[in-house]
Amino acid sequence: MGKDTGRKLIAQNKKARHDYLILDTYEAGLVLTGTEVKSLRQGRASLADGFAHLDGGEIWLHNVHIPEYSQGTWTNHTARRKRKLLLHRAEIDKLIGKTQESGLTIVPLALYFKDGRAKVEIALARGKREYDKRQTLREKQDQREAQRAISAARRKFRG
Repeated sequence: MGKDTGRKLIAQNKKARHDYLILDTYEAGLVLTGTEVKSLRQGRASLADGFAHLDGGEIWLHNVHIPEYSQGTWTNHTARRKRKLLLHRAEIDKLIGKTQESGLTIVPLALYFKDGRAKVEIALARGKREYDKRQTLREKQDQREAQRAISAARRKFRG
């Protein structure tokens, strides 16, 4: 029995793309316990309130909810504990430098298995204001309407 290949998505943070302007993305490994991995393999996790924080030259993931493993014993993990992110030193230094700027934060976008290992996609992001969110929604809606009009015109032209 070989290792899993490819990317198997566990959880996504769709609200982050709505609430933040994504400037840069990184792929990071996670330091997990055995029961956390088993719980993730069942496809159970939530990134809704998650954020990353710098502490002592390391990056930690906070408020990511990985529920307790149902068949776990007394060795089970805490659902919302802080988890260490595994990144290259150059990436950590770059993130430290960028987050010193005002208004930048690190948010998790997706949690997935890549070649059998748990990974998290984190993003360097700037919070959007309310009018920015409305403008983004309006642009998406206009794009959708334009695509609909183009496809309707193509159908009419063919038919």
